[in-house]
Amino acid sequence: MPPATGFTSYVDTILAALARDPERLALTGPEGHSDLTAGALHATVHRMAAVLDAHGIGHGHTVCLLSGNRPEVLAVRYAVNLLGARVVFLYDGMAAETLARIAGSVEPALLVADPDLHATAREVLRQLPGPRPEAMTLGPAPAPALGTDLLAACAALPATPDVPSRVRPEDDWCIRHTGGTTGIPKGVRMAHAPYGAMLARMAPEPAAAPARFLVCTSLAHLAGILSDLTLAGGGTVVLHRSFDPAAVLAAVERDRITDLWLLPPLLYRLLDDPTLPTTDLSSLARITYGGCPASPSRLLQAAEAFGPVLHGMYGMSEAMSISVALPEDHVPTGPGGRITVGRALPGVEIAVRDADGRDLPTGEPGEVNIRSAGVMTGYWKQPEETARALPGDGWLRTGDVGCLDDEGRLYLVDRVKDVIIVVGGHVHPAEIEDLLHTHPTVAHCAVYGVRTADETEEVHVAAVPAPGRTVDLADLREFVTAHKGPMYAPAAVHVVDVIPLTPAGKPDKTALRASAATV
Repeated sequence: MPPATGFTSYVDTILAALARDPERLALTGPEGHSDLTAGALHATVHRMAAVLDAHGIGHGHTVCLLSGNRPEVLAVRYAVNLLGARVVFLYDGMAAETLARIAGSVEPALLVADPDLHATAREVLRQLPGPRPEAMTLGPAPAPALGTDLLAACAALPATPDVPSRVRPEDDWCIRHTGGTTGIPKGVRMAHAPYGAMLARMAPEPAAAPARFLVCTSLAHLAGILSDLTLAGGGTVVLHRSFDPAAVLAAVERDRITDLWLLPPLLYRLLDDPTLPTTDLSSLARITYGGCPASPSRLLQAAEAFGPVLHGMYGMSEAMSISVALPEDHVPTGPGGRITVGRALPGVEIAVRDADGRDLPTGEPGEVNIRSAGVMTGYWKQPEETARALPGDGWLRTGDVGCLDDEGRLYLVDRVKDVIIVVGGHVHPAEIEDLLHTHPTVAHCAVYGVRTADETEEVHVAAVPAPGRTVDLADLREFVTAHKGPMYAPAAVHVVDVIPLTPAGKPDKTALRASAATV
């Protein structure tokens, strides 16, 4: 059925692609979950939309989704958006108190929960600061019931209705909360018009071979957006519950995976897995990485191990996709041996500016500013934060430090907020991380600042030792001093088995700081 509003949303695009080839496999669920054909997914979206509509969900409403990687979570997102309502993702792995504060800030009309997360959902509902929303589950949950079983309600419908799209271009399809590593994240309002345009621009051509995209990180993050692109392009999404390097490599070989999305720390773990050398990687056409800074030395290892399939994506919730580094860009040509995050995508302008907003010359680092149709509407009910990020000239201040070369390639140095202010100057953690990843005893590391009793900052390192090696503070201090100078030398090295990650998969430097403070 044509959209009732005359606007073709991203959901309309995906539903049209599903309807064109209803027999193809659209979603392969993790163990214990059913696979869905394109036709079955199309029907599920419309059935869910009918049930949600009957429960009063529509324009202006917010639906919070708390779920792991299961096929139904994509279907319910599409259904909510089809009705013109917005979604807010609650990350599995965050504390219930934090989730309740996020949910309370957006005044949800409905919480849809994975039955496997029923205990967390109950605690979120208990701690909500405002009125308690209705709750539904994606299947039966242990007693006492949280609310309606959405899947059972869909199955009880006598026929699959054809629910028309009610989306308007200016409607928010989601509020995506950024970060989560310091305090309560800011809620980024993401409108349908730019997201639908991006999907239409980036979706594969119908003539291209259908992708098989393996999801091994949360669907609440970029994996969900890449799933949208895969389904719109006629491909198949293969879901894993979580990231396990051996399981990912086995799936690449067994399921002939063509596409992967990984945050850099997960890419490193894939590189270090002992099964990598014996895995058939011939099906892989693209490994997309991003979300946090990547080590040049590790990227060069990845390019050697996987071949010319690496695509570095630079973007953020506030601006969607900004630039892409192609396989041929993976050479250390930037300042300090950095690898570029690529050139601006069509329709995106990039400027590097000083603290006063003046454009800086080529090669000089400053704050990266972005202008495009994909820039956010603003932060949800945070006008002061919105004004800081969007000064009013159409440009977004990203908070990233970078520089441009003569051919328009962007190189990132660090996050403004991650700069460590030490006696003698400013230390960019990414510079030390890049260096330490070349040290033979370090497999993976994270660098962060820790305040002392007198409010000065020290450089701390959390390091995962390379197999069979021992990490030594004196050795690393000498190495960093020799290459970067004494200002950069770490005051402490904390040996860990694994770098802790946030629910979004980024190094959790807040947890590392807290751990360092208790030592």
